[in-house]
Amino acid sequence: MPQRWIRWPRPTGLAYGADYNPEQWPEEVWHEDVRLMREAGVNMVSVGIFSWARLQPAPDRWNFGWLDRVLDLLHEGGVAVDLATATASPPPWLTHAHPEILPVDHEGRRLHHGGRQAWCPSSPVYREHALRLTEEMAVRYGGHPALALWHVSNELGCHNARCHCDVSAAAFRVWLRERHTTLDGLNAAWSTDFWSQVYSDWEEILPPRLAASYVNPTQQLDFARFCSDALRDQLRAERDVLRRVTPDVPVTTNFMIMGESRNMDYASWAGEVDLVSNDHYPVRARERPEIELAFSADLTRGVAGGAPWLLMEHATGAVNWQPVNVARPAGAMRLGSLAHVARGADGACFFQWRASRAGAEKYHSGMVPHAGTRSKIWREVVGLGRDLGALAEIAGSRVVSEVAMVFDWEAWWAAELDSHPSDRIRYRELALGWYEALWRAGVSVDVVPPGTALDGYRLVLAPTLHLTTDETNRRLAGHVEAGGHLLTTYFSGIVDENDHVRLGGYPGAFRDLLGVRTEEFFPLLPGATVTVHTEAAGPAWTATEWTELLETSTATAVARYADGPLAGVPAVTVNSHGAGRAWYVATRLDPGAVDALLARVLAEAGAGPVAETTPGLEVVRRRGPASDYLFALNHSAAPGWLRAGGTDLLTGTEHAPDGWIEVPATDLVVLRVPRP
Repeated sequence: MPQRWIRWPRPTGLAYGADYNPEQWPEEVWHEDVRLMREAGVNMVSVGIFSWARLQPAPDRWNFGWLDRVLDLLHEGGVAVDLATATASPPPWLTHAHPEILPVDHEGRRLHHGGRQAWCPSSPVYREHALRLTEEMAVRYGGHPALALWHVSNELGCHNARCHCDVSAAAFRVWLRERHTTLDGLNAAWSTDFWSQVYSDWEEILPPRLAASYVNPTQQLDFARFCSDALRDQLRAERDVLRRVTPDVPVTTNFMIMGESRNMDYASWAGEVDLVSNDHYPVRARERPEIELAFSADLTRGVAGGAPWLLMEHATGAVNWQPVNVARPAGAMRLGSLAHVARGADGACFFQWRASRAGAEKYHSGMVPHAGTRSKIWREVVGLGRDLGALAEIAGSRVVSEVAMVFDWEAWWAAELDSHPSDRIRYRELALGWYEALWRAGVSVDVVPPGTALDGYRLVLAPTLHLTTDETNRRLAGHVEAGGHLLTTYFSGIVDENDHVRLGGYPGAFRDLLGVRTEEFFPLLPGATVTVHTEAAGPAWTATEWTELLETSTATAVARYADGPLAGVPAVTVNSHGAGRAWYVATRLDPGAVDALLARVLAEAGAGPVAETTPGLEVVRRRGPASDYLFALNHSAAPGWLRAGGTDLLTGTEHAPDGWIEVPATDLVVLRVPRP
């Protein structure tokens, strides 16, 4: 897992800044930029991210003078630099001279220059040129006093995650040899006797290109793994150059743990960087975007192994790439930024410093908007800088949680392959549904990869963990045997790492742990619902999407279907296993039912909310060496109340222990709570 920063000479406290693209502006603007950065409290900016064409205008010609002046100017202004390797987008001269580096889609269409990330992750030509640029950057700027952090590429895989060209095909075959060793091993893993797909020569194997019917599912799964690994290899290659030249400067790259960004297995990337960084942009059309933000932040922290991380990009206002780019109302930028900090970020940075006047992202908001400093956004930017300065002491503290949720990119890929019982399975959305219930209950959650140690958690959730390895199965069973609680849901434990069904009845890997056996899936058509009655008195629940013909062995039925083809069959069960309890939810429950069920599960597990509040407050606790830091954020239009005591770091107000503290509408309270 990633370590703390190797060297962080500044900024002290929490990082605050943005992507800075001075090459887009006349040089006379640069001095004004640094003056405004100081006014806003900015202490770090990312520089050079899309500057390759400016830095290397021709194969054997370099132009570093302008960047020298920018870094000197920032240093004089007291602003640290997260310096990019500038390899994110190759210059036109490179793709013109070597069109073979351009990516190819699964239909065989070569993509062209004109956007960004116009390169194949497996291209040796691209890598040769990218590493040459990286070395030039490292040698020239490795000793610059402004340099605080190296930034490899930018959002690796955002637009070029999967290339199906012949170069990628050759690299895929090399990867497959390393994974499966022999053709017999590959044919067994891919079950190629089905549909006469047995391979007799490695050269016969291709990426999963457009075919007449469904492509082999394990081939699809392995290609997803290969593509993530190919991008990770590019990260490693640039990082290795930086570490060789500047071993004391920490290295990061910005992940995209948000929304439907599913192509990169970030859990396998985290150990390659010294600091995990993430970009996050909520989908404004969501009814409660603040909950998806919290989920993504908690998942970023889980990928980072619980260590503090950095929010590298988010937006001051609207973005430019959603169907309708909704502006953020007053206060929303502040709350969103500090919600990330509450959940483990040691800084909040934006794309970008100054909103572009031209180009594809000219309508993406910036810290300095098109309207200039006479604007709502600028006033909020300056205010947020003051807030982050007031919260400086929390840097390095860690979030405390009693509950974990297991999240696995490989399970995500496998759950959403074609030819399944239902094409309505959306792995991340199902996980988010259970997370929302915990958020509503005020319970802090660590969203973690499957290899995470689970001791110390009272409750672990593993929703729709479709693909599992034997090691994951042992880890979850061991958690329950040792006295922990586990809740998993339908379509979990079904296949192994090769997408082979675990035979003997569903949910294969978890049958004994859960004390149940399902003999057949009964997915529901869109719009269909069934009624679920609990064994205890109470209102009926509604379920959609999925049901199962399930029988109990050692488990006890908690709820049963009241109608539909499976009337009387258990829908929710609990099983005592070792010293703990394992819960199984064999259908998709409505949000009210999830709330009610989780209230019981949490109570039995002995896990509760972070603090006592009125409904609707978002509460998170970070733990430092001597004090806890309690964040209470109110996203609603009405005041909320928090029962706690301590010093409000944002106002200086002292609150007596166990008193009720008002959290105003669209505002927050951050308390320093000394520990005995």
